[in-house]
Amino acid sequence: MKTAVIGAGTWGTALAILLAHNNHETVLWTRSLENAETMEVSRKHKNLPDAVLPQGLKVTSDMQQALQDRDMIVLAVPSIYIRETSKKMSGYIRQGQVIVSVAKGIEADSLKTMTDVIEEEIPQADVAVLSGPSHAEEVSRFIPTTIVTGARTEKTARFIQDTFMCDCFRVYINPDIKGIEIGGALKNVVALAAGIADGLGYGDNSKAALITRGIAEITRLGVKMGCDIETFQGLSGIGDLIVTCASMHSRNRRAGILIGQGKSYKEAMKEVGQVVEGVYASRAALQLAEKYNVTMPIVSEINQVLFENKSPEKAVEDLMMRDRRLENQGLCFNK
Repeated sequence: MKTAVIGAGTWGTALAILLAHNNHETVLWTRSLENAETMEVSRKHKNLPDAVLPQGLKVTSDMQQALQDRDMIVLAVPSIYIRETSKKMSGYIRQGQVIVSVAKGIEADSLKTMTDVIEEEIPQADVAVLSGPSHAEEVSRFIPTTIVTGARTEKTARFIQDTFMCDCFRVYINPDIKGIEIGGALKNVVALAAGIADGLGYGDNSKAALITRGIAEITRLGVKMGCDIETFQGLSGIGDLIVTCASMHSRNRRAGILIGQGKSYKEAMKEVGQVVEGVYASRAALQLAEKYNVTMPIVSEINQVLFENKSPEKAVEDLMMRDRRLENQGLCFNK
C-alpha cells in the first residue's frame, strides 16, 4: 500500500511510523524544508524522543511528491489549519481518493466538523475519520492502542481498518462520522476543565465528576445534532475523554493545570508549546450548544474562565451550586 501523512506533528508522525511498521510505502509531509531534512537525517521527532522513524519512511516538504499516486492519505495537521491545507492539497487529489482526517476540532464561525471542511475544499475525495484514545507518545512506541474509524461506506471503513490494524493497533469501524468527530473535539474542552481542577489541587472525586458530567454534555449535544448515542459510549466518546483527562501526555490537561495555577490561556498555550485544541473548540462548543438549545454548564464555565477572566474557583463554585436536578432527565420516579 502507498500511504501519505500530511502533517508532521506528534500525531501525524506517530501514524506515519505505524503505517511504515505495517509495511506500507509511507511518506510524511511537513511544510518546513528544514524540518524535513532534519527528520530525514536524524530519524527522530523532537517531541517524540523515544520514537524512531523506520528507514522506509520518507519525509518531505514537497506536497505534490507526498500526494502523488497514494492509495490512502492521512490529514494530520491541527484543526485550525485543516481548511488552508485542504485547499493546497485539492489540485493533487484524484476522484474517489481516500482521505482520513485525524484532527480533532470544530471550525470557528462555520461550526463545521473537519470532514465537512475537507469535503467542501476537496469534493472529489472520499473523506473519513480516525479517532479515539490514542496518545502519539504511545502509538509511536507500539504500545497497544484501540481506535475507531468512521466512513461514508463500509467498504471505505474496512479499507482503513485493514490499512492501520496490526498487533499493537486495533481498529473498529462505525458509520457515525459526525458523532466520532463531536466526541473527539469536545473531549478536549472537558480535559481543560479536568486540568484546571488538577491545577487547583482538587482530587479524584472532582476528576470523576468532570468526566462523567462531561460525557453527559457531549452526548446531549451530539444526539441533538443527529449522532448515535452509542458512539459517545465508545472509543471516541468516553474512551477518548478518559485518556485525555487523566494523562500528562494530554496537552489540553497540561494547559488546564497551568490555568488552574493562575496563568491565562495564552500563557498556558505558550508554555505547553503545542496547539491546545480545547481552547479553540471551547468557543465552537458554546456556539453549538446555543444553536441546538442544549445545556452545557461545563462548556459555559470553561468559556468564562478562558475568555471572560472568571476565576477557576468561582467557576467550580457555580457548577457545584447549580439548581438541583435528576441525574438523567430521561428517568423518573414511580408515582
